[in-house]
Amino acid sequence: MANFVICPATAADCSDILRLIKDLAKCEYMEEQVTITEKDLLEDGFGEHPFYHCLVAEVSKEHSIVRFTMYYFTYDPWIGKLLYLEDFFRMSDFRGFGVGSEILKNLSQVAMKCRYSSMHFLVAEWNKPSTNSYKKMRCL
Repeated sequence: MANFVICPATAADCSDILRLIKDLAKCEYMEEQVTITEKDLLEDGFGEHPFYHCLVAEVSKEHSIVRFTMYYFTYDPWIGKLLYLEDFFRMSDFRGFGVGSEILKNLSQVAMKCRYSSMHFLVAEWNKPSTNSYKKMRCL
């Protein structure tokens, strides 16, 4: 079992985040639709007013980022403040280590600490491994 460290992404992680975004798009047969650049990620996520936040998981020994979770805060006029989980992706070799569960716990704690009413995300119905995992965690 690999040892992981989960932490907020830094500006230095933008190239790895872009790599994982492209890997996610490839899994969804949508590679050509990724137009964002490393510069965009840097400016949009690490400026004075970030448009997104990101957690990364890296393998301790290798210092290699193998998972990213991009999220942002928004507002719903019926329920108030909420955390929206935009992307949640890991390299296929790193399934089953519990990192996803830990990240979801971390995000839940962020939402509760900030007194957000809920955490929202979407998952494609065809993505059975993910939907099964979320059902086990009682997220769906």
